[in-house]
Amino acid sequence: MRYRTFGRTGWRVSEVGYGMWGLAGWTGSDDQQTRQSLQLAVDLGCNFFDTAWAYGEGRSERMLGELVQANPGKKLYTATKIPPKNRRWPSRRGDRIADVFPPDYIREYAEKSLANLGLPSVDLLQFHVWEDEWAGDEGWQRAVEDLRRQGLIHAVGVSINRWQPANAVRTLRTGRIDAVQVIYNLFDQNPEDELFPACRDLNVAVIARVPFDEGSLTGTLTKDSRWPDGDWRNTYFVPENLIPTLERVEALKRLVPAGTTLSDLALRFILSNSDISTVIPGMRKTENVRKNVAASDAGALPGDLLARLQAHRWNRTPTRWSQ
Repeated sequence: MRYRTFGRTGWRVSEVGYGMWGLAGWTGSDDQQTRQSLQLAVDLGCNFFDTAWAYGEGRSERMLGELVQANPGKKLYTATKIPPKNRRWPSRRGDRIADVFPPDYIREYAEKSLANLGLPSVDLLQFHVWEDEWAGDEGWQRAVEDLRRQGLIHAVGVSINRWQPANAVRTLRTGRIDAVQVIYNLFDQNPEDELFPACRDLNVAVIARVPFDEGSLTGTLTKDSRWPDGDWRNTYFVPENLIPTLERVEALKRLVPAGTTLSDLALRFILSNSDISTVIPGMRKTENVRKNVAASDAGALPGDLLARLQAHRWNRTPTRWSQ
């Protein structure tokens, strides 16, 4: 496992972190299997774990707290997220921050997350949705600074809505934000335009999420892919998304080097970008932990291959099924 500096915090975090959304909105989760995968990740050098209150209404946070307490001799960085008060993912232009993240609510959910984690503090507290028009609001700024001053949190972040990577740049310039979490993968290369340069200028850490485009970049989906009732993927991979996605995946498969896989290519593409502090694939099975850590060990992709992969950028904008 290789390590990178997490922006202005100075933390040394594993470049492959662990995304813990798998406990909410995805079927097929097995708690015992997940605990084994979490511990294996620690054993292989992973030290950055991203969760949220919304991932099982605190269940994922509790599992992360158990992991930290089971590894007292290791520094594991914890990141969680405050859910929007109006329970609307993503936020919409025109939403009032008073309805989404009022100051008292920010503190309430910070304390709820700490109770779930069973820890005296959390390393990174993030807003689970964001609108850049909220940048200048003093309410959220005072709330997070109070939490920081009291030692309940150590850094503040925003999780940017799907396919809106520039929708936090003004907020970063307030100086209150230490990290951004954004969708960045072989298809979604848009953060390179405005967000990443701003993060470089301000020394803000970048957490790359959805490295496999919700599963398509593992190369395992087909036009007949379906999931059990209640699984979030049924509402994302509707025909108007699934079919063009599969066409693009087939084109990418032709660039996969011999002896490797599409998922390895997808992760190493992200890790080849020095703007990335850590990438957080979901890893509910031990074999996936081993594969993803191996992508870190393999290092960056060759420059000529990276240049060819840039041509597979897919400029997308939010739509009804991308919520």
